Amino acid sequence: MEFRQASSSESTKKMDTEQLRSEYLVEKLFEAGALKLLYSHVDRYIIGGAVPKGNVVKLEADPKAIGAEYFLERREIGIVNVGGKGTVTVDGSEFSMNQKDCLYVGRGTKEVLFASDNDADPAKYYLISVPAHTSYPAVKAAIEEAAPVHLGSITNSNERTIYKYIHEEGIRSCQLMLGMTLLKPGNMWNTMPAHTHERRSEVYFYFDMPEDGVVFHLMGEPSETRHLVIRNEQAVISPSWSIHSGVGTSNYTFIWAMAGENQSFTDMDMIPMKELR
Repeated sequence: MEFRQASSSESTKKMDTEQLRSEYLVEKLFEAGALKLLYSHVDRYIIGGAVPKGNVVKLEADPKAIGAEYFLERREIGIVNVGGKGTVTVDGSEFSMNQKDCLYVGRGTKEVLFASDNDADPAKYYLISVPAHTSYPAVKAAIEEAAPVHLGSITNSNERTIYKYIHEEGIRSCQLMLGMTLLKPGNMWNTMPAHTHERRSEVYFYFDMPEDGVVFHLMGEPSETRHLVIRNEQAVISPSWSIHSGVGTSNYTFIWAMAGENQSFTDMDMIPMKELR
């Protein structure tokens, strides 16, 4: 498991492109037959990917690294399948996972196993885990069951639908919030006008992008913006002081996950366009 320290807004102002990428960009999450994990000290996220291919992949980490006997002893996790059909087994209970299905698994779960239905088209499980103080049951939500919110307009190139999975009125959790945003064809902008939220941080995972497509992810303080060039199936860590917005060379999909002091989706500090620099 890779480890990342949290960087301040002051130090980020002085970073060059490679430093920004090494601090905030998660470039490779998926490897056939493997579990890949990254531990960020920003709200203690563990960000990962599991691709079972010819095997069953178990959710596990070095007990010394996470300070627990098993992965979810004091954590909760959100799982989204972004690949072919598969099955997640949670302490013996099986959950069939189609593409864009979400599964929440709560604190105290001892065993999570990832499998693919077809090795020729393996499942790809995107994982996001945060500390938890109490236990909630495992719950699956297909994209058809998520609460859709339609935002934006074709005039502003940001017509999109937000599907909320884990949130205060959906799947219950301790602090994790998770959803998915799909941009409609011909639309490229997300989350603009930009915002911050001092009470929680966020992780974006971009996918459904063409091989030659990129997203220019905007980050930094509103008066000190920076950018990261993001490619398909990469993630970016966004501290509470940073904006998190982007524009792509075509439409795309991204999964947003938040952790922090509250679960109010609308708790945002909006940035007037005239203040962006």
